[in-house]
Amino acid sequence: MNRLVLSLLVENNAGVLSRVSGLFSRRGYSIDSLSVGKTNVPHISRMTVVAHGDERNLMQIEKQLSKLVDVIDICELVPSESVYRELVLIKVEATEEVRSSIVSIVDIFRAHIIDVAPTSLIIEVTGDQGKIDGLLGMLEGFNITEIVRTGLSGMKRGRVNVDTKESEEQ
Repeated sequence: MNRLVLSLLVENNAGVLSRVSGLFSRRGYSIDSLSVGKTNVPHISRMTVVAHGDERNLMQIEKQLSKLVDVIDICELVPSESVYRELVLIKVEATEEVRSSIVSIVDIFRAHIIDVAPTSLIIEVTGDQGKIDGLLGMLEGFNITEIVRTGLSGMKRGRVNVDTKESEEQ
């Protein structure tokens, strides 16, 4: 199975998210991750969509997305030419006896403890999937009670001009 990461520039209109996700569900494709946010241009939003499938299905996804009226531009975010990040919040049971061990692991991964309660810690980690998976692996011996993941966000390296859709390498 191949992984496809697409960056879509879309009109910031009501229903765009529904139309994009509906395209996937109508075709029987699964979305692994979907994140959306406004860009520096007020009427444009950026979606980062991650999907898995065979090459034929992934090409079909891209073609179908390009037919949607609200989609301005689609760019495949190839790993060697792009930067990916994800934000994850992890709640870990933390008694006094294990708290210092958890803090040491968090420091190694340059993560942050953003909340301390009498019986738990909430850890915030930002990074690529390898870093996040590594931290989660190190925390396996502790009782992780909750995980919240934002989904992948990505950006192509270099400078992209949204208005003309031209790319210049810096």
